[in-house]
Amino acid sequence: MHFLYEESGDLKLATLMSASGAAPADPMPIETMSGKRAKLKSKDVWLQLAHVTQALPELLKGAQDEAQTLDLDFLWECAGEVEFHFLDLAKEYYGDAASDLQKMALAIGIQAAPIYFRRKGRGQFLRAPAEQLKAALLAVERKKQELILQEQWIAELKEGRCPEALKPQVKALLFHPDKNSAAYKAVHAAAHGLPGGIPELFIRCQAIESSLDFHEGRFYKEHFPKGIDFAHYALDYEILTRQAQQILEGLPTAQVKAFSIDDASTTEIDDAFSVTLQDDGNYQVGVHIAAPGLLIQPQDACDQIARERLSTVYYPGGKITMLPHELVSIFSLDEGQKETASPRPALSLYVTVDPAGQLLDLPSKTVIELVPMAHNLRLDDLEERVTQESLDTSDDLPYRDELRLLWLSAQALHARRQDAREQNGLKREVLGIQDAKALLRDFSFKVEDGVVTIGARQRGSILDTIVAEWMIHTNSTWGAWLAVHDVPAIYRVQKGWGPQRTRMQTQPGPHEGLGINDYTWCTSPLRRYADLVNQWQLIAMVKNGVTAKLVAPFKPKDAQLMAIAADFDATYGAYNEYQARLEQYWCLQYAQQQGLPWKTNVRHLKDGRARVESIPLYLQIPELLTQARGARAEIEILAIDGLMLTASVRYLGLIESEAATEDVGIEDEVEVNLTVTLDQEAVSEEPVKTSQTTNP
Repeated sequence: MHFLYEESGDLKLATLMSASGAAPADPMPIETMSGKRAKLKSKDVWLQLAHVTQALPELLKGAQDEAQTLDLDFLWECAGEVEFHFLDLAKEYYGDAASDLQKMALAIGIQAAPIYFRRKGRGQFLRAPAEQLKAALLAVERKKQELILQEQWIAELKEGRCPEALKPQVKALLFHPDKNSAAYKAVHAAAHGLPGGIPELFIRCQAIESSLDFHEGRFYKEHFPKGIDFAHYALDYEILTRQAQQILEGLPTAQVKAFSIDDASTTEIDDAFSVTLQDDGNYQVGVHIAAPGLLIQPQDACDQIARERLSTVYYPGGKITMLPHELVSIFSLDEGQKETASPRPALSLYVTVDPAGQLLDLPSKTVIELVPMAHNLRLDDLEERVTQESLDTSDDLPYRDELRLLWLSAQALHARRQDAREQNGLKREVLGIQDAKALLRDFSFKVEDGVVTIGARQRGSILDTIVAEWMIHTNSTWGAWLAVHDVPAIYRVQKGWGPQRTRMQTQPGPHEGLGINDYTWCTSPLRRYADLVNQWQLIAMVKNGVTAKLVAPFKPKDAQLMAIAADFDATYGAYNEYQARLEQYWCLQYAQQQGLPWKTNVRHLKDGRARVESIPLYLQIPELLTQARGARAEIEILAIDGLMLTASVRYLGLIESEAATEDVGIEDEVEVNLTVTLDQEAVSEEPVKTSQTTNP
């Protein structure tokens, strides 16, 4: 005796193992086609086969082949409207003399055709309603056509051509694909085996121009899904300009002659200086910060833009501004177009300095005013010209006397911070240009028509130090002012060690690396949202004094302010990571421009990670794992991968002529070298805001 039975949805054959003539038990002992012995319940049996003359595997194979010949449409017609048993349908289809093989074939056929027949029990079925069957057959036909089309797409993609139907879907397939779609299945199959996956496939098919398109597109998709321009915000700049004029009409005009110090490509000029001789022979130093917080208010249309973006994004070859150009132009501290200085709205900090550059122990003053902007000094023209000698003797150096006093005071501010660093257990930082043997850490990227030029810039120039020290002083002064009056703000805190050592928070705290307390970011409100938020709080302080905490936009323990601090910290980090990725990309392109293979020198950082000395290109070199930090080696770059941002490197050996030491200026190198923002928690926390890129 043999049985056709169901197991896990499949129909199988087995042989009864009872003694001859004995009534079968329930469950029945059986032997499967594979020789396995088991128990079979009678309720699972579909068909008993008493007269089988051939081997069970052959019988099952014959039934499966016969099932392929069934006319399912005719079977559906024969089934009628009511529930039926498959043996009854077998009689209708084959006749009363249906063989066991035919009965098995019909059972297998209708079991495998759920769009025609619905299961109602063991061997029991009900034909599908006509409308549902029609819809299902159409779906099956569509699926067949999709599979045919999918195969055509796969063939074209593998031949290096992007099918016309896929071209409009390229970005979607790269960054937010529907993995159930035929298009995704086609590109996924065609990309199988490629190290770079779908992005590499699209580059080969010229669906995207280069790996740069992939890196940019992925970043835009995550952080700028509406696009990087401001058209979709629909701001009325004429109305905003009139509102700004009304707000600024009542502001006093400062009796100073202000100037800024910025990179030539900087368009968001948000800080400037003035130095004014006083009657007593001392000097009033003014630090003037652009004041967009006078017009932009929490929750208004402009604030929504800044709140979404949170910061300007800098990267080699361009930038994405936090605020629209039309809004920036109202508040940027640009010089006048005529001979007279152009007054610009600013939040100004005034301190008193003696002729030797020492800050006098007198109260500082913070005011909202219009500041006459006389000049926008550019680093490209002045940085190399401004030296200690030129400040002492040169007659053709613009603002020589002012810069000399600012330089003297910057040295005094720096010395004060170093005393605090020592108390925090950190070593003193040396002021000025770093050791010539040290690993350069600041670079400029210029990208034109896909060709990159990378230039090194020594950290610690006089102008760099002036801006850094005075911005640090301004931020710490305003942070302490807010803290004393219990007006909440967003603070930049660095304490202890670990991944969260440096963070944004709403409670005052020390910045051990800088050697100061109560450090906020207030000096870049045109390009960082944290600075704009802090400016609102400062404006409330200026206008309301000790009652400011009652009327400031953000009150103590404000949950919204905490959320802003957390969002800003995360987004600012993501922007810096993108900047670092693009720097790595353009460094690799620079290496390729030199002609591969390219021999160059690297300096070991740690754990086999090294950096090319001449450019900020980071490479993993296993041969350096056992070498000391600072060890110099010669390598050869053989090939680059613009998608993975890696390079194939041949190690050529150590440079024996240079002793490896740790004190080579790389002890503070970080995993991601943020050369654009120069935000490395040292003097460069508030640097001259050189974008280090070609910025529009």
